[in-house]
Amino acid sequence: MNGILYIVGTPIGNLSDFSPRAAQTLENVDFIAAEDTRVTLKLLNHFGIKKEMVSYYEHNKRERGEIICERITRGENCALVTDAGMPAVSDPGEDLICLCHETGIKVVSVPGPTAFATALALSGMETGRFTFEGFLSVSKKSRFEHLESIKDEKRTMIFYEAPHKLANTLKDLYNALGCRELAIVREITKIHEEVINTNLKDASQKYANGGLKGEIVLVVAGKKDTQPEISMEQAVLMAESLVSGGMSINNAAKEIAAQTTYKKSDIYKELL
Repeated sequence: MNGILYIVGTPIGNLSDFSPRAAQTLENVDFIAAEDTRVTLKLLNHFGIKKEMVSYYEHNKRERGEIICERITRGENCALVTDAGMPAVSDPGEDLICLCHETGIKVVSVPGPTAFATALALSGMETGRFTFEGFLSVSKKSRFEHLESIKDEKRTMIFYEAPHKLANTLKDLYNALGCRELAIVREITKIHEEVINTNLKDASQKYANGGLKGEIVLVVAGKKDTQPEISMEQAVLMAESLVSGGMSINNAAKEIAAQTTYKKSDIYKELL
């Protein structure tokens, strides 16, 4: 009888975010498939868990995935973890889960923190509709094609990026998308957690030589529909009308910013 593959979300920073169910799952499975066994060992040691681990990462996922599935089909239970966050989200675990479904292995979720959803919530930007874009490719051709495909995207866009690649990514995003509103969210749940609300133009200049460390998520505003040009004074009057109708100042500024080329923060200041 087949065993089960458990997809176990791990903390994206603060180990206290690890759920009791997740800890119990790691304690009870037969083995753990980890992106980096050294990182996962720190988590296991923190919770006093001793368990066999096998490495499963980008460069061995094809061969190792078959071995893991074979063990599960023999009746063993396996927990899949990534270094931080939810496995299979911009992560090689996606392939293992697909292979399990193809093989008829049951896959069970033990959800945990996810960086892109947390960053979106922290950003203060539009959350009603969004698209997760993951990491931009390091291949120039694939990178260009990716950026071309999203230049007219109207939904809020979320990207992951490593600090040493941030300067090039900000430059490429600005060149492709223009001066969009941007939130740089870094070190989520850690001591130096920070949200930098800016725009692609200013950020590409300010961080041209790096300067930011840690895990980084970029939240970029979608393209706004072309609107007849109106003045800031008109935009403020529109927002004041919404406030008079009972809407909060914050929501009124947000609503009018979505309809015009002005930033929510600028309209909000004028309303105070």
